[in-house]
Amino acid sequence: MRESLRPVLIDVTRLVSRSWTRRRSTGIDRVCYAYLRQYRHRALAVVQHRGMIRVLGYRRSDQLFDMLLAPSRGFRAKFAAWFPAAFFGPAPAIDLAGLTYLNVSHTDFDLTEQIDWIERNRLRPVYFVHDLIPILRPDLSRPHAVARHQGRVRRALRHAEVIVVASQVVARDLAAYARSHSLRLPRIVIAPLAGQDLFAQPAGKTAARREDRPHFVCVGTIEPRKNHALLLDVWTELADRLGDDTPVLTIAGQTGPMTGTILDPLRKRAGLSRHVSVRHDCRDAELAGLVANASALLFPSLAEGFGLPLVEGLAAGTPVIASDIPIFREIGQGCAQLIDPGNPAAWRDAICAAAGIPVCHDTRAARADAFAAPSWADHFELVEAAIMPGGLKTASACESSLVA
Repeated sequence: MRESLRPVLIDVTRLVSRSWTRRRSTGIDRVCYAYLRQYRHRALAVVQHRGMIRVLGYRRSDQLFDMLLAPSRGFRAKFAAWFPAAFFGPAPAIDLAGLTYLNVSHTDFDLTEQIDWIERNRLRPVYFVHDLIPILRPDLSRPHAVARHQGRVRRALRHAEVIVVASQVVARDLAAYARSHSLRLPRIVIAPLAGQDLFAQPAGKTAARREDRPHFVCVGTIEPRKNHALLLDVWTELADRLGDDTPVLTIAGQTGPMTGTILDPLRKRAGLSRHVSVRHDCRDAELAGLVANASALLFPSLAEGFGLPLVEGLAAGTPVIASDIPIFREIGQGCAQLIDPGNPAAWRDAICAAAGIPVCHDTRAARADAFAAPSWADHFELVEAAIMPGGLKTASACESSLVA
């Protein structure tokens, strides 16, 4: 007997892990939370653990959703008490056939066990492919991550009923990968991400700049792909030239498995830490104040699947200086100042211009005032038209939405 008429199974494994470890949310995590808020009243929870996949019933799903959407403090104790009965107790009697399995977190859809579970239960799999960076730029990823992402993309292309992407850039990359490997191209939905309303945070409107000097902020996990090394080189040069008048740079980001020696200049270069600070645990309200009051948000990434900080900075009215790469050309709407991420001198001049420091060359100022911020309502309107029962597009209609 079918316990639930909820049409969606939402995989929350990644959010359970994030809450357990209490790490700050990455861009993918934030997308997962947006989907959980959107579907929590229409979905049952899916949790994976050591090769086991469990679908929770109404009550257990709602309990878990409540825990995940609450502040992470106290999550471990609550989850540890809740988990054994929920995961290892009697499974609820649920007829899964025809339900939509929604995995927006890149969680384990490269594994045969998950594909077998989907086919055995006759589910409609929908995957969010955030990017193909490990495949297209393996030099910026660990070998294990490259191999796993190859598996994710191939499995999604072979088995998904719908693949959601956030940009035309990723849609084109996915279509090109499918063609080059003679794989089917399932229905593709291109739905831009909205990010977070920084002004909804307590500090978003009121936080005063804490420095007398111009202040810049860079947001993102500290890893080679984010190109923090370029900014540290620029700030080393500025400190040599300007001394106490050097602008302030705040790097808001967690360390990761590829952080390596990126932050070494702050330890080895005497005095640089007077101008550059690193916030590994920057809460949302603090980050909102930093971005809203910055001379510019800096985003020198070498590769991105989307770029939520760019969208959020422009939506807050903060100038953005970012890398001249295809994804930022698409989502920046011409409102961000885009610079070659391999040209430190151009970055130095743009930063100086934003800080009101004379430079040798003219630079085009970044303008956030013309930016039309995407909305989550628009995102989910596009997604639901394709993934909800009765709302699937034809393959030809979806393919026509791709840019050749």
